[in-house]
Amino acid sequence: MPRSYDNAVPPVGALLRRYDGPGEPLTCEPVTQGLLNRGYRLATTRGAYFLKHHLDGDPEAIARQHRATRLLEALGVPVAPAVADAGGDTVAVIGGHCYALHPWVDGRHRDGAHLSTLESHRLGALLGLVHNGLEQVMSHQDQRPGGRTGTWAPPPEYQRGPLAGLPGHQRGARERPPGHHQEPRNGGPGGRGGPGGRPEPCGPCALRTETGGPYALRTESRGRPDGRAESGGAYESADPRETFSLIDELLALIRAAGPRDSFDLLAEHRLLERRTMLELHADLRPPAASAGGWVHGDFHPLNLLYRGAEPAAIVDWDRLGVQPRAEEAVRAAAIFFVRPEGALELPKVRAYARAYRHAVGADTSELDAAVHRVWWERLNDFWILRWRYQRHDRRADPQFAAVSALAVWWTREYEAVREAFAN
Repeated sequence: MPRSYDNAVPPVGALLRRYDGPGEPLTCEPVTQGLLNRGYRLATTRGAYFLKHHLDGDPEAIARQHRATRLLEALGVPVAPAVADAGGDTVAVIGGHCYALHPWVDGRHRDGAHLSTLESHRLGALLGLVHNGLEQVMSHQDQRPGGRTGTWAPPPEYQRGPLAGLPGHQRGARERPPGHHQEPRNGGPGGRGGPGGRPEPCGPCALRTETGGPYALRTESRGRPDGRAESGGAYESADPRETFSLIDELLALIRAAGPRDSFDLLAEHRLLERRTMLELHADLRPPAASAGGWVHGDFHPLNLLYRGAEPAAIVDWDRLGVQPRAEEAVRAAAIFFVRPEGALELPKVRAYARAYRHAVGADTSELDAAVHRVWWERLNDFWILRWRYQRHDRRADPQFAAVSALAVWWTREYEAVREAFAN
Protein backbone atom coordinates (compact mmCIF):
# COMPACT_ATOMS: atom_id res chain seq x y z
CA MET A 1 0.00 0.00 0.00
CA PRO A 2 1.22 3.55 -0.65
CA ARG A 3 2.56 5.36 2.37
CA SER A 4 0.91 8.58 3.54
CA TYR A 5 2.47 11.79 2.20
CA ASP A 6 1.20 14.78 4.17
CA ASN A 7 -2.02 12.80 4.71
CA ALA A 8 -2.47 12.45 0.95
CA VAL A 9 -2.25 8.99 -0.63
CA PRO A 10 -2.10 8.95 -4.45
CA PRO A 11 -4.75 6.77 -6.15
CA VAL A 12 -2.22 4.35 -7.58
CA GLY A 13 -4.70 1.63 -8.53
CA ALA A 14 -7.07 3.94 -10.38
CA LEU A 15 -4.13 5.63 -12.07
CA LEU A 16 -2.44 2.47 -13.35
CA ARG A 17 -5.69 1.11 -14.75
CA ARG A 18 -5.48 3.89 -17.33
CA TYR A 19 -2.26 2.47 -18.78
CA ASP A 20 -1.55 -0.60 -20.87
CA GLY A 21 1.96 -1.51 -19.72
CA PRO A 22 3.11 -0.41 -16.23
CA GLY A 23 2.06 -3.61 -14.47
CA GLU A 24 0.76 -4.01 -10.93
CA PRO A 25 1.82 -1.66 -8.09
CA LEU A 26 4.31 -2.92 -5.52
CA THR A 27 5.39 0.14 -3.53
CA CYS A 28 4.80 3.89 -3.68
CA GLU A 29 7.31 5.85 -1.63
CA PRO A 30 7.42 9.64 -1.33
CA VAL A 31 10.57 11.30 -2.55
CA THR A 32 11.94 14.57 -1.18
CA GLN A 33 9.07 16.99 -1.23
CA GLY A 34 9.45 19.90 -3.61
CA LEU A 35 8.06 23.37 -3.13
CA LEU A 36 5.55 23.15 -5.98
CA ASN A 37 4.41 19.52 -6.22
CA ARG A 38 4.57 16.10 -4.57
CA GLY A 39 6.50 13.19 -6.00
CA TYR A 40 6.63 9.45 -5.43
CA ARG A 41 8.79 6.55 -6.56
CA LEU A 42 6.30 4.01 -7.83
CA ALA A 43 7.59 0.45 -8.22
CA THR A 44 5.48 -1.99 -10.25
CA THR A 45 5.84 -5.53 -11.51
CA ARG A 46 7.31 -4.10 -14.73
CA GLY A 47 9.61 -1.34 -13.56
CA ALA A 48 9.91 1.95 -11.69
CA TYR A 49 8.20 5.25 -12.36
CA PHE A 50 8.09 8.76 -10.96
CA LEU A 51 4.53 9.63 -10.01
CA LYS A 52 3.95 13.36 -9.85
CA HIS A 53 1.03 14.99 -8.08
CA HIS A 54 0.62 18.46 -9.60
CA LEU A 55 -0.70 20.71 -6.87
CA ASP A 56 -1.41 23.46 -9.40
CA GLY A 57 -4.11 21.34 -11.02
CA ASP A 58 -4.21 22.99 -14.47
CA PRO A 59 -4.50 20.03 -16.90
CA GLU A 60 -4.11 22.19 -20.01
CA ALA A 61 -0.89 23.83 -18.79
CA ILE A 62 0.51 20.49 -17.63
CA ALA A 63 -0.28 18.87 -20.97
CA ARG A 64 1.51 21.73 -22.73
CA GLN A 65 4.60 21.06 -20.62
CA HIS A 66 4.42 17.39 -21.55
CA ARG A 67 4.15 18.15 -25.28
CA ALA A 68 7.13 20.47 -25.03
CA THR A 69 9.37 17.93 -23.31
CA ARG A 70 8.43 15.23 -25.81
CA LEU A 71 9.45 17.51 -28.68
CA LEU A 72 12.62 18.59 -26.86
CA GLU A 73 13.63 14.95 -26.44
CA ALA A 74 13.59 14.59 -30.23
CA LEU A 75 16.05 17.51 -30.41
CA GLY A 76 18.50 15.84 -28.03
CA VAL A 77 17.57 17.63 -24.81
CA PRO A 78 17.85 15.22 -21.85
CA VAL A 79 14.34 15.04 -20.41
CA ALA A 80 11.95 12.41 -19.00
CA PRO A 81 8.68 12.91 -20.91
CA ALA A 82 5.43 11.84 -19.29
CA VAL A 83 4.07 8.41 -20.19
CA ALA A 84 0.87 8.45 -22.25
CA ASP A 85 -2.05 6.34 -21.08
CA ALA A 86 -4.14 4.02 -23.25
CA GLY A 87 -6.07 6.99 -24.61
CA GLY A 88 -2.95 9.01 -25.41
CA ASP A 89 -3.33 11.42 -22.49
CA THR A 90 -0.42 12.30 -20.20
CA VAL A 91 -2.45 14.04 -17.46
CA ALA A 92 -4.77 11.99 -15.27
CA VAL A 93 -7.43 13.91 -13.35
CA ILE A 94 -8.65 11.75 -10.46
CA GLY A 95 -10.76 13.12 -7.64
CA GLY A 96 -10.11 16.65 -8.80
CA HIS A 97 -6.31 16.19 -8.62
CA CYS A 98 -3.83 16.05 -11.52
CA TYR A 99 -1.27 13.25 -11.77
CA ALA A 100 1.37 12.29 -14.32
CA LEU A 101 3.58 9.23 -14.70
CA HIS A 102 7.21 9.59 -15.80
CA PRO A 103 9.96 7.02 -16.28
CA TRP A 104 12.14 6.79 -13.20
CA VAL A 105 15.59 8.31 -13.82
CA ASP A 106 18.44 6.97 -11.72
CA GLY A 107 20.74 9.91 -11.15
CA ARG A 108 22.00 12.47 -8.68
CA HIS A 109 21.94 16.21 -8.32
CA ARG A 110 25.19 18.18 -8.73
CA ASP A 111 25.61 21.83 -7.85
CA GLY A 112 28.45 24.08 -8.93
CA ALA A 113 30.77 22.83 -6.19
CA HIS A 114 30.63 19.38 -7.79
CA LEU A 115 31.21 20.64 -11.34
CA SER A 116 34.61 21.25 -12.88
CA THR A 117 35.21 24.31 -15.03
CA LEU A 118 34.74 22.15 -18.13
CA GLU A 119 31.49 20.73 -16.75
CA SER A 120 30.35 24.27 -15.95
CA HIS A 121 30.98 25.15 -19.59
CA ARG A 122 28.86 22.17 -20.64
CA LEU A 123 26.10 23.27 -18.26
CA GLY A 124 25.91 26.65 -20.02
CA ALA A 125 25.76 24.90 -23.38
CA LEU A 126 22.96 22.68 -22.07
CA LEU A 127 20.84 25.65 -21.03
CA GLY A 128 21.50 27.19 -24.44
CA LEU A 129 20.27 23.95 -26.02
CA VAL A 130 17.11 24.18 -23.91
CA HIS A 131 16.41 27.77 -24.96
CA ASN A 132 17.11 27.10 -28.63
CA GLY A 133 14.97 23.97 -28.49
CA LEU A 134 12.08 25.77 -26.82
CA GLU A 135 12.21 28.53 -29.42
CA GLN A 136 11.78 25.84 -32.05
CA VAL A 137 9.18 23.58 -30.44
CA MET A 138 7.01 26.25 -28.85
CA SER A 139 6.46 27.92 -32.21
CA HIS A 140 3.89 25.16 -32.72
CA GLN A 141 1.99 25.95 -29.53
CA ASP A 142 2.98 29.54 -28.72
CA GLN A 143 0.19 31.07 -26.63
CA ARG A 144 1.43 34.62 -26.51
CA PRO A 145 -0.89 37.28 -28.01
CA GLY A 146 -0.58 37.14 -31.77
CA GLY A 147 1.43 33.93 -31.67
CA ARG A 148 4.71 35.83 -31.52
CA THR A 149 7.94 33.91 -31.32
CA GLY A 150 11.55 34.95 -31.25
CA THR A 151 14.44 35.73 -28.97
CA TRP A 152 14.92 38.42 -26.38
CA ALA A 153 15.94 41.82 -27.72
CA PRO A 154 17.44 44.39 -25.34
CA PRO A 155 15.75 47.80 -25.20
CA PRO A 156 17.59 50.67 -26.93
CA GLU A 157 19.21 51.98 -23.76
CA TYR A 158 21.09 48.67 -23.39
CA GLN A 159 22.68 48.69 -26.83
CA ARG A 160 26.05 49.98 -25.63
CA GLY A 161 25.99 48.18 -22.29
CA PRO A 162 25.10 49.71 -18.92
CA LEU A 163 28.64 50.92 -18.20
CA ALA A 164 29.27 52.55 -21.55
CA GLY A 165 28.66 56.03 -20.15
CA LEU A 166 31.83 55.82 -18.08
CA PRO A 167 34.93 56.28 -20.27
CA GLY A 168 37.20 53.29 -19.89
CA HIS A 169 35.10 52.23 -16.89
CA GLN A 170 37.44 54.36 -14.76
CA ARG A 171 34.94 54.77 -11.99
CA GLY A 172 37.34 56.16 -9.40
CA ALA A 173 38.24 59.07 -11.67
CA ARG A 174 34.65 60.37 -11.95
CA GLU A 175 33.37 63.28 -9.94
CA ARG A 176 30.73 61.73 -7.72
CA PRO A 177 27.36 63.37 -7.15
CA PRO A 178 26.64 64.16 -3.50
CA GLY A 179 25.41 61.24 -1.41
CA HIS A 180 26.91 58.47 -3.50
CA HIS A 181 27.90 55.38 -1.61
CA GLN A 182 31.60 54.59 -1.33
CA GLU A 183 33.45 51.52 -0.13
CA PRO A 184 37.08 51.42 1.01
CA ARG A 185 39.04 49.12 -1.26
CA ASN A 186 42.70 48.77 -0.23
CA GLY A 187 42.59 46.72 2.94
CA GLY A 188 38.82 46.99 3.12
CA PRO A 189 35.97 44.72 2.02
CA GLY A 190 36.66 43.46 -1.47
CA GLY A 191 40.40 43.96 -1.27
CA ARG A 192 40.74 46.28 -4.27
CA GLY A 193 41.56 49.96 -4.35
CA GLY A 194 42.26 52.86 -6.63
CA PRO A 195 45.59 54.64 -6.93
CA GLY A 196 46.87 55.72 -3.56
CA GLY A 197 44.24 53.64 -1.81
CA ARG A 198 41.45 56.18 -2.27
CA PRO A 199 37.94 54.76 -2.02
CA GLU A 200 36.01 53.82 -5.15
CA PRO A 201 32.24 53.72 -5.43
CA CYS A 202 30.61 50.33 -5.09
CA GLY A 203 29.82 48.55 -8.37
CA PRO A 204 26.18 49.62 -8.74
CA CYS A 205 27.00 53.26 -7.97
CA ALA A 206 29.33 53.22 -10.96
CA LEU A 207 26.31 52.78 -13.23
CA ARG A 208 24.94 56.20 -12.39
CA THR A 209 25.48 59.22 -14.56
CA GLU A 210 24.78 62.82 -13.62
CA THR A 211 21.46 62.62 -15.49
CA GLY A 212 20.38 59.36 -13.88
CA GLY A 213 21.41 57.07 -16.72
CA PRO A 214 19.40 54.21 -18.20
CA TYR A 215 18.58 52.78 -14.76
CA ALA A 216 16.78 55.80 -13.32
CA LEU A 217 13.83 54.92 -11.12
CA ARG A 218 10.63 54.46 -13.12
CA THR A 219 8.04 55.54 -10.57
CA GLU A 220 5.14 54.64 -12.83
CA SER A 221 6.15 50.96 -13.06
CA ARG A 222 4.88 48.29 -10.74
CA GLY A 223 6.73 44.96 -10.82
CA ARG A 224 5.04 41.57 -10.69
CA PRO A 225 6.47 39.08 -8.19
CA ASP A 226 6.53 36.27 -10.75
CA GLY A 227 8.49 38.31 -13.30
CA ARG A 228 5.84 37.88 -15.98
CA ALA A 229 5.00 40.45 -18.59
CA GLU A 230 2.39 43.03 -17.82
CA SER A 231 0.39 45.08 -20.30
CA GLY A 232 2.19 45.85 -23.52
CA GLY A 233 4.49 42.82 -23.23
CA ALA A 234 6.91 44.54 -20.81
CA TYR A 235 8.66 42.61 -18.05
CA GLU A 236 8.64 44.97 -15.08
CA SER A 237 11.29 45.04 -12.39
CA ALA A 238 10.54 45.16 -8.67
CA ASP A 239 9.31 48.47 -7.26
CA PRO A 240 11.45 49.43 -4.23
CA ARG A 241 8.50 51.20 -2.62
CA GLU A 242 6.69 47.88 -2.42
CA THR A 243 9.86 46.25 -1.10
CA PHE A 244 10.16 48.81 1.70
CA SER A 245 6.58 48.03 2.73
CA LEU A 246 7.32 44.30 2.67
CA ILE A 247 10.45 44.77 4.78
CA ASP A 248 8.43 46.65 7.40
CA GLU A 249 5.79 43.92 7.40
CA LEU A 250 8.33 41.12 7.80
CA LEU A 251 10.16 42.95 10.57
CA ALA A 252 6.88 43.37 12.44
CA LEU A 253 6.12 39.64 12.10
CA ILE A 254 9.58 38.68 13.36
CA ARG A 255 9.39 41.00 16.37
CA ALA A 256 5.87 39.90 17.30
CA ALA A 257 6.66 36.19 17.17
CA GLY A 258 7.99 35.91 20.73
CA PRO A 259 11.38 34.37 21.56
CA ARG A 260 13.67 34.56 18.54
CA ASP A 261 16.09 31.91 17.35
CA SER A 262 19.27 32.34 15.30
CA PHE A 263 17.30 32.34 12.04
CA ASP A 264 15.08 35.18 13.27
CA LEU A 265 18.11 37.22 14.29
CA LEU A 266 19.77 36.71 10.91
CA ALA A 267 16.54 37.54 9.10
CA GLU A 268 16.13 40.78 11.04
CA HIS A 269 19.76 41.73 10.34
CA ARG A 270 19.41 41.06 6.61
CA LEU A 271 16.15 42.99 6.36
CA LEU A 272 17.63 46.06 7.99
CA GLU A 273 20.77 45.73 5.88
CA ARG A 274 18.77 45.36 2.68
CA ARG A 275 16.64 48.39 3.46
CA THR A 276 19.81 50.47 3.72
CA MET A 277 21.12 49.03 0.46
CA LEU A 278 17.89 49.81 -1.35
CA GLU A 279 17.86 53.36 -0.02
CA LEU A 280 21.33 53.79 -1.52
CA HIS A 281 20.55 52.15 -4.85
CA ALA A 282 16.84 52.84 -5.46
CA ASP A 283 17.65 55.00 -8.50
CA LEU A 284 19.25 51.97 -10.20
CA ARG A 285 15.96 50.22 -10.79
CA PRO A 286 16.16 48.74 -14.29
CA PRO A 287 13.56 49.57 -16.92
CA ALA A 288 11.12 47.00 -18.18
CA ALA A 289 12.43 44.44 -20.65
CA SER A 290 10.32 44.59 -23.79
CA ALA A 291 10.36 40.99 -25.04
CA GLY A 292 11.09 37.44 -24.00
CA GLY A 293 11.51 33.86 -25.11
CA TRP A 294 10.38 30.49 -23.81
CA VAL A 295 12.35 29.29 -20.78
CA HIS A 296 12.32 26.33 -18.39
CA GLY A 297 11.53 28.79 -15.60
CA ASP A 298 13.14 26.88 -12.71
CA PHE A 299 16.56 25.71 -13.90
CA HIS A 300 18.61 24.80 -10.82
CA PRO A 301 20.53 21.81 -9.37
CA LEU A 302 17.48 20.04 -7.92
CA ASN A 303 15.83 20.03 -11.35
CA LEU A 304 18.80 18.49 -13.17
CA LEU A 305 19.79 14.84 -12.72
CA TYR A 306 23.25 13.57 -13.65
CA ARG A 307 24.28 10.02 -14.41
CA GLY A 308 28.01 10.11 -13.75
CA ALA A 309 29.34 13.22 -15.48
CA GLU A 310 26.51 13.33 -18.04
CA PRO A 311 23.21 15.18 -17.62
CA ALA A 312 20.50 12.53 -17.60
CA ALA A 313 17.30 14.56 -17.32
CA ILE A 314 16.02 18.10 -16.80
CA VAL A 315 12.85 17.76 -14.74
CA ASP A 316 10.05 19.89 -13.27
CA TRP A 317 8.87 22.03 -16.17
CA ASP A 318 6.01 23.53 -14.16
CA ARG A 319 7.21 27.09 -14.71
CA LEU A 320 7.66 26.79 -18.45
CA GLY A 321 6.84 30.24 -19.75
CA VAL A 322 7.95 33.37 -21.57
CA GLN A 323 10.59 35.54 -19.91
CA PRO A 324 13.81 37.31 -20.95
CA ARG A 325 16.01 34.29 -21.68
CA ALA A 326 19.36 35.64 -20.55
CA GLU A 327 17.86 36.35 -17.14
CA GLU A 328 17.21 32.64 -16.67
CA ALA A 329 20.87 32.01 -17.49
CA VAL A 330 22.01 34.53 -14.87
CA ARG A 331 19.46 33.38 -12.31
CA ALA A 332 20.47 29.73 -12.72
CA ALA A 333 24.16 30.53 -12.34
CA ALA A 334 23.42 32.43 -9.13
CA ILE A 335 21.96 29.18 -7.75
CA PHE A 336 24.41 26.66 -9.20
CA PHE A 337 27.58 28.57 -8.38
CA VAL A 338 26.85 30.28 -5.07
CA ARG A 339 29.13 29.30 -2.19
CA PRO A 340 27.82 28.85 1.37
CA GLU A 341 29.21 32.25 2.35
CA GLY A 342 27.30 33.95 -0.49
CA ALA A 343 30.06 34.45 -3.10
CA LEU A 344 29.85 33.20 -6.67
CA GLU A 345 32.51 30.94 -8.15
CA LEU A 346 33.33 33.39 -10.91
CA PRO A 347 35.76 31.21 -12.95
CA LYS A 348 33.00 28.63 -13.32
CA VAL A 349 30.43 31.34 -13.99
CA ARG A 350 32.66 32.68 -16.77
CA ALA A 351 32.97 29.26 -18.42
CA TYR A 352 29.24 28.64 -18.10
CA ALA A 353 28.31 32.07 -19.49
CA ARG A 354 30.65 31.84 -22.46
CA ALA A 355 29.11 28.53 -23.49
CA TYR A 356 25.60 29.88 -23.07
CA ARG A 357 26.32 33.04 -25.09
CA HIS A 358 27.87 30.98 -27.88
CA ALA A 359 24.94 28.55 -27.93
CA VAL A 360 22.19 31.18 -28.22
CA GLY A 361 24.12 33.96 -29.96
CA ALA A 362 23.61 36.40 -27.07
CA ASP A 363 25.70 39.57 -27.12
CA THR A 364 27.30 41.53 -24.31
CA SER A 365 24.46 44.03 -24.00
CA GLU A 366 21.92 41.26 -23.44
CA LEU A 367 23.98 39.71 -20.64
CA ASP A 368 24.76 43.13 -19.16
CA ALA A 369 21.05 43.86 -18.92
CA ALA A 370 20.28 40.44 -17.50
CA VAL A 371 22.97 40.71 -14.82
CA HIS A 372 21.66 44.06 -13.71
CA ARG A 373 18.03 42.96 -13.64
CA VAL A 374 18.75 39.77 -11.68
CA TRP A 375 20.96 41.71 -9.26
CA TRP A 376 18.06 44.09 -8.70
CA GLU A 377 15.71 41.14 -8.33
CA ARG A 378 17.95 39.73 -5.58
CA LEU A 379 17.98 43.05 -3.74
CA ASN A 380 14.18 43.08 -3.66
CA ASP A 381 13.51 39.37 -3.15
CA PHE A 382 12.44 37.95 0.22
CA TRP A 383 10.49 34.90 -0.88
CA ILE A 384 12.12 32.63 1.72
CA LEU A 385 11.13 34.99 4.53
CA ARG A 386 7.64 35.34 3.11
CA TRP A 387 7.28 31.58 3.14
CA ARG A 388 8.47 31.36 6.75
CA TYR A 389 6.68 34.32 8.34
CA GLN A 390 3.60 34.76 6.16
CA ARG A 391 2.88 31.17 5.14
CA HIS A 392 4.49 29.46 8.14
CA ASP A 393 6.37 27.16 5.74
CA ARG A 394 10.00 26.55 6.66
CA ARG A 395 11.05 24.20 3.86
CA ALA A 396 13.23 26.85 2.21
CA ASP A 397 14.91 28.05 5.43
CA PRO A 398 18.24 26.24 4.76
CA GLN A 399 18.72 28.34 1.61
CA PHE A 400 18.42 31.70 3.33
CA ALA A 401 21.95 32.21 4.67
CA ALA A 402 23.66 31.86 1.28
CA VAL A 403 20.90 33.58 -0.71
CA SER A 404 20.79 36.63 1.55
CA ALA A 405 24.58 36.90 1.68
CA LEU A 406 24.75 36.72 -2.11
CA ALA A 407 22.87 40.00 -2.52
CA VAL A 408 25.41 41.79 -0.34
CA TRP A 409 28.42 40.20 -2.02
CA TRP A 410 27.02 40.79 -5.51
CA THR A 411 26.50 44.49 -4.76
CA ARG A 412 30.10 44.83 -3.60
CA GLU A 413 31.50 42.82 -6.52
CA TYR A 414 29.07 44.06 -9.14
CA GLU A 415 31.64 44.79 -11.84
CA ALA A 416 33.41 41.45 -11.41
CA VAL A 417 30.11 39.60 -11.74
CA ARG A 418 29.12 41.59 -14.82
CA GLU A 419 32.49 40.88 -16.43
CA ALA A 420 32.21 37.14 -15.72
CA PHE A 421 28.86 36.91 -17.49
CA ALA A 422 29.42 39.33 -20.36
CA ASN A 423 33.06 38.91 -21.43
